[in-house]
Amino acid sequence: MNQVFPTPENGVAPRISIVVPARNEARNLEIVLPMLPAVHEVILVDGNSVDDTVATAQRVMPDIRVVHQTRKGKGNALACGFEAATGDIIVMFDADGSADPAEIPRFVEALTSGADVAKGSRFVHGGGSEDITHFRALGNWGLNALTNVLLGTKYTDLCYGYNAFWKRIVPSLELLPSDLAPRADGQMHNGDGFEIETILNCRIAALGYDIVEVPSVEKLRIHGVSNLNAISDGFRVLRVILEERRRRPSAAARLRRSIREAAVTAAEATNEPAPVFAVVDGARLDARLGARQDVA
Repeated sequence: MNQVFPTPENGVAPRISIVVPARNEARNLEIVLPMLPAVHEVILVDGNSVDDTVATAQRVMPDIRVVHQTRKGKGNALACGFEAATGDIIVMFDADGSADPAEIPRFVEALTSGADVAKGSRFVHGGGSEDITHFRALGNWGLNALTNVLLGTKYTDLCYGYNAFWKRIVPSLELLPSDLAPRADGQMHNGDGFEIETILNCRIAALGYDIVEVPSVEKLRIHGVSNLNAISDGFRVLRVILEERRRRPSAAARLRRSIREAAVTAAEATNEPAPVFAVVDGARLDARLGARQDVA
């Protein structure tokens, strides 16, 4: 699929990495991968598939990069893909056919226009879903509302996994590293499952990144059955929201500390007094308040 991406004002096109977590998705990948636009790289993160997921991906897209996840769960798969990505922009893309490849330029345009994060939403004008049930929609609404109250966010679709962001923000999100050993009891680490989208959204908001919601239409899965369990995964998401609310003050403190360190480093390099703010990626970050303000 050929797709023209928007050109940023500086005329330098960012390199795009599409990260595709997959487990036993051979039949879907055969359809989905050829529809992706030409980008810097497509990374398939295989979750110990027992079908021909990897072989099929390599057959239909010979230059695809294959990474094998180190534990289990979608969250671990995405973290492995983020670590492996070499592009400037990372696009999270599901392998089951529910994400529309034609929407990728919308996400890229939001980022090249100044956003740090382009977050897909099924519940803004132009968005929608062919797949979500009334029960899941109600649960998503409740979790979304709770997050907005506790974290002061304005999300419309907390649990949707079609998102894109600049690779440079990944270290600040403090996701579980790929080389962390699995739990001895066989259970997943917090953050290794479907709750990963909520963790990302909570931490992105806590760190003050500029977020733009992008309308997205969720399509039906083409083949197979989803591994998502609305009840058990819903409780994992609820636990994450409460934990991230408690974590937020320490995250803000770490951000202020990193700003101060950046300011001191800059002062040492120029022999000037250290300012109380630093300009990072085109934003004024106040070391006292952790505030973010765009600057010219």
